Amino acid sequence: MNEMVPNPANSSPFTPLAFLERAAVVYSNTPSLIYNTTTYTWSQTHRRCLQLASSISSLSISPGDVVSVFAPNIPAMYELHFAVPMSGAVLNCINTRLDARTISILLKHAESKVLFIDQQIASLALEAVYDIEPQTRPVLVLITEDGNEIESRLSRDFDYTYENLVEKGDPLFNWIRPRSDWDPIVLNYTSGTTASPKGVVHSHRGLFIMAVDGLLEWSVPKQPIYLWTLPMFHANGWCFSWGMAAVGATNICLRKFDSNLIYESINKHGVTHMCGAPVVLNMLSNNTQSVKLRNPVQILTAGAPPPAAVLLRTENLGFVVSHGYGLTEVGGLVVRCLWKREWDCLNETERARLKARQGVRTVGCAEVDVVDTESGLSVKRDGMTMGEVVLRGGSVMLGYLKDKEGSLKCLKNGWFYTGDVGVMHEDGYLEIKDRSKDVIISGGENLSSVEVESVLYLHPAVREAAVVARPDEFWGETPCAFVGLNVGMKVNEKEIIEFCKEKLPKYMVPKNVVFKEELPKSSTGKIHKFLLRDMAKELGCMHKM
Repeated sequence: MNEMVPNPANSSPFTPLAFLERAAVVYSNTPSLIYNTTTYTWSQTHRRCLQLASSISSLSISPGDVVSVFAPNIPAMYELHFAVPMSGAVLNCINTRLDARTISILLKHAESKVLFIDQQIASLALEAVYDIEPQTRPVLVLITEDGNEIESRLSRDFDYTYENLVEKGDPLFNWIRPRSDWDPIVLNYTSGTTASPKGVVHSHRGLFIMAVDGLLEWSVPKQPIYLWTLPMFHANGWCFSWGMAAVGATNICLRKFDSNLIYESINKHGVTHMCGAPVVLNMLSNNTQSVKLRNPVQILTAGAPPPAAVLLRTENLGFVVSHGYGLTEVGGLVVRCLWKREWDCLNETERARLKARQGVRTVGCAEVDVVDTESGLSVKRDGMTMGEVVLRGGSVMLGYLKDKEGSLKCLKNGWFYTGDVGVMHEDGYLEIKDRSKDVIISGGENLSSVEVESVLYLHPAVREAAVVARPDEFWGETPCAFVGLNVGMKVNEKEIIEFCKEKLPKYMVPKNVVFKEELPKSSTGKIHKFLLRDMAKELGCMHKM
């Protein structure tokens, strides 16, 4: 047995890029991408990606160099997920809702050699690029759409156009395969990036595992119709950017969307699958034009704990909601709320409550636990004792770029420490209670803002809600609720507080309620609690009555 060692025949590096080659053979003439009036087949997408990879590699790109993309969910964004790493470079997708200053910080930190920019958001990107020293500025490539005229001034700012690179590339290009499956494939920056970027580096191996794991855990069939409502810049669309090639999906691209456009796309294309943060579910279920779907649509949600009330409303419209948990640092969802048949007989409220839990580890994740932050020991599985969520598995990041200290801080004792606070239920299902920074400590009691938010969402007038800490003279901190109301609904602060008193322990009831037309959100739909915390501080310290 000791003579059995790896050899070239059995140790080819894992990479999700190979899914495209297979799709070009198995699904050659079936649609791969649909965007407005444009449709590509899988053989066309394969050829275009090879040509694009060929052209990128000719731009003095060395293996490991970073190539950045600043674009929404358009075909070019999808193609670049294959073409960039096929050229040997590392793909970096930039959040399209960042400001110019932050974009500039990221480009400098990543040392991007090439930047692909969508025409409709080019002015913002150029503002960011002009803040970089000329000798280190990336090569600029403009992504245009059919029929769009390029302004002469705009064209002068760019070195190439996207289609020009596609056209001049070699369709027989021998793409650059990773030497090891530990080679980096992407660089993703975590949400809320400021002057101290946290650049997450993932390997070919890790994202291969995550892509296959995502398909398996969601039971994705061959040739689904997938609607891109999740931004591809957000953890590479939870790796479904590559995973959909493995099953020969038809990818429906949306440059921007609202609930009306989503319903229109579902009906027009016969959408079967889509992903999105709970804010997307809330948007769909609160749409005044929404009607029960003709055919069920599978929707996978994550990014924040979804309120049970929102899950219930969404499923009543005909969506089949699956719920999971993950982070940029693990490339996708490593925990899923797997349904048990015995739960089918429960009432709909109880079913929604169970589905709101994050669940159990996926088959591609080695272990998940909730530990005491001081001792490192597992907390009781009682659904009450809170601790930090820790993970280990093949899709955990290689580390943070240029941040050894930050990497060592969260990758320790054989675990990835997430910074999320959760509980483990008796049946082994994980439930996230909060981010550690969002836990409210009132009179020595740890209070989960998520739990309070779940109750607020039960109120028929509430469209969206977030709870943060407000300084309190006596208790130290007390919960402050920020609430957005459904159109045409009226309710006052006292009524909301009384509603919460009926369903929560006294110490968890918000002491005050602030009504907002719209709560501030990130581009991935997460509510910006750091902005709400600042607003709560500006309200001043609560005084003892």
